[in-house]
Amino acid sequence: MVKAVVFDMDGVLFDTEKLTAESWEKAGEALHCSSIMSVISEFLGLNSVYQKKRFHEIFGEDFPYEEFINYGRKYSENYIKEHGIPIKPGLFELLDYLKANGYHIAAASSTRHATVLRHFKEAGITEYFDTIIGGDMVEKSKPDPDIYLHAAASLGFAPQDCLALEDSPNGLTAAYRAGMKTVMVPDLIAPTPELEKMLYACVPSLSAVIPLLEKQKA
Repeated sequence: MVKAVVFDMDGVLFDTEKLTAESWEKAGEALHCSSIMSVISEFLGLNSVYQKKRFHEIFGEDFPYEEFINYGRKYSENYIKEHGIPIKPGLFELLDYLKANGYHIAAASSTRHATVLRHFKEAGITEYFDTIIGGDMVEKSKPDPDIYLHAAASLGFAPQDCLALEDSPNGLTAAYRAGMKTVMVPDLIAPTPELEKMLYACVPSLSAVIPLLEKQKA
């Protein structure tokens, strides 16, 4: 029986994976490194430490990572200031359902904790969550299971009692390795045969999680 639901943030709660891709494309153009977009899926779900390491592995030690990230971050921040944080369809419907039905709710994002809290405040969803875990709060990044194990422990439940909502291969792998029921809500990446082997379910939107939970209660 599912007792808790754990959300990834970027690409699941918020439509920010597309914003990140756009900001990285602009940063790549500014730094004359257009090949970044061909490998963007490598970086989805990684925290900043692992992300930096992977950038240097792919593009070399002389890649101007800090300049690249700062350019992309400023682009995203300017977009959010002007347009607000882009919320995924069905988010409030699902959060209201979970609260009304007694589920515990957590976030497990590779983004830094302070940034997660700021985005949650901007979106008006902080009060829905019992615990919020950022990528800088665990030693190992997704696809290692640490962040999901931390989230389950913070909620006081075994991982197998938790449903994880993810969109990226790194995040799905982390939740699966933690022992959670792993649900994919596709964003930039479609489910592959390899990913499907790890999935409890794949749903087209957050609102489609509700009938999934209703079915497992029956």
